Amino acid sequence: MSAIAEVQAAGVAGWIDRQLSLPSTGYAGYPVMDAAQSIGCPSTAIATCSRDNYSLFPIQTRFFRNALNGPDQLRQRVAFALSQIFVASGNEVAVTYAMAGYQQMLLDNAFGSFRQLLEQVTVSPVMGRYLDMANNDRPNPVGGVEPNENFAREVLQLFSLGVYELNPDGTRKQDGQGRTLPSYDQDTVEGFAHVFTGWTYPPKDGRPIRWNSPRHFIGPMVAVADRHDTGAKSLLNGVVLPANQSQDQDFGRAMDNIAGHPNVGPFIGKQLIQHLVTSNPSPAYVARISAVFDRDSHGQRGNLGAVVRAILLDPEARGDLKTAADYGKLREPGLFLANMMRGIGGSSDGVYLRSRSTLMGQNIYQAPSVFSFYPSDYPVQGTALVGPSFGLYTAGTAFERINLLARLLTGPVTADSTVPGAIGTQLDLSAWQILAGDPSALLDRIDLLFFHGAMSFVSRITIQTTLSTIPATDLAARARAALYLALSSAQYQVAQ
Repeated sequence: MSAIAEVQAAGVAGWIDRQLSLPSTGYAGYPVMDAAQSIGCPSTAIATCSRDNYSLFPIQTRFFRNALNGPDQLRQRVAFALSQIFVASGNEVAVTYAMAGYQQMLLDNAFGSFRQLLEQVTVSPVMGRYLDMANNDRPNPVGGVEPNENFAREVLQLFSLGVYELNPDGTRKQDGQGRTLPSYDQDTVEGFAHVFTGWTYPPKDGRPIRWNSPRHFIGPMVAVADRHDTGAKSLLNGVVLPANQSQDQDFGRAMDNIAGHPNVGPFIGKQLIQHLVTSNPSPAYVARISAVFDRDSHGQRGNLGAVVRAILLDPEARGDLKTAADYGKLREPGLFLANMMRGIGGSSDGVYLRSRSTLMGQNIYQAPSVFSFYPSDYPVQGTALVGPSFGLYTAGTAFERINLLARLLTGPVTADSTVPGAIGTQLDLSAWQILAGDPSALLDRIDLLFFHGAMSFVSRITIQTTLSTIPATDLAARARAALYLALSSAQYQVAQ
């Protein structure tokens, strides 16, 4: 309720502006460990040492603690969306401090310049490990060496502009015969692959920079000039980098070439809309956000803070369209858990929430591939709509959602004694039990917090009928039943 009071006091725009100014509740404090687990963990403490230093467990549990308690809720949401666009998965990079640093970088840049974010992602040693840019050597025909194309392909396909030329409204451009137009070709991929040669892991403990440095994840990757290809390189839109430029010149112009492509606004903007507001934004909505990406109120390009502000204040995010049948987005597991816990009122060390999110198909920061947990164009069967997070929704994961609700509403989950500072997970139903004496007041509060005042008449009558079968003296049972029925409903599961 305190967050609602803040919005009421400042107005929606004022609340967003305050959120944009808040520092991040982040991921500091993890010890720097040797990249080789066999060296970093003593045999006397291998179980907890491995979990706490060579897995994503510590930052996954902190993700939920931040989501429940952090004041910077908008930054947390946007950074979580960015983590699913600029994917670097713990399936490949499981050193705790390394992934903590990567997620902190996304938090720090969530409202900054897209161009700067793109550069920091590119030179991140975590990304260098994940998509093979670290120690990507210049070509050597004698030795049969060609630059690795993995990062070059994904930075174009997934991190910036997509595979098709786009109109500002996100629809695909077509030629005179109605055929879609590719935004790049294999020569372009090879050109960027050659640009991205000559980078290695940052040196550890002040050691000198050398090629093929061992894995280390503090600071950005470093340039090694004699391992960089100095030939000419073909980039996007007919741009050719001349031969014999410095590594920094090649890199800077390549970043400018990608960040300046007209596809970036609609490609990134639409995905942010899908993560933050609705899965099927109208072309006009995408076009309005693309225009802000191209030029904010100060004439700047790629201002992500301005883009997020425009997304949340757009008429399509705030107006009557929110009641349309094709509006909204299925709450993905991590956001479902956070919203449920914050709305009901509870506390958690994140341990139980992490495990339940994984069972629902979303192992936080550990996407199965560079395409994240689900594709942005995942179709909703039997319709012409897309529903990205439905890619995680199966009969099994649907039951996991309602089983989780039943479990938490019936009592606390005890703390794991092996986790320092663990408090378990529990809901505080006291305020709800007070309201349960008046079913109408109870449903009004549920409607306000979980349905934004739009609970359907059918849902309200169904819950009210159920409550009438529970003795008025059993306020706890009434509160649990009302919350269970409301939060397991399809209307709540699809956020509007």
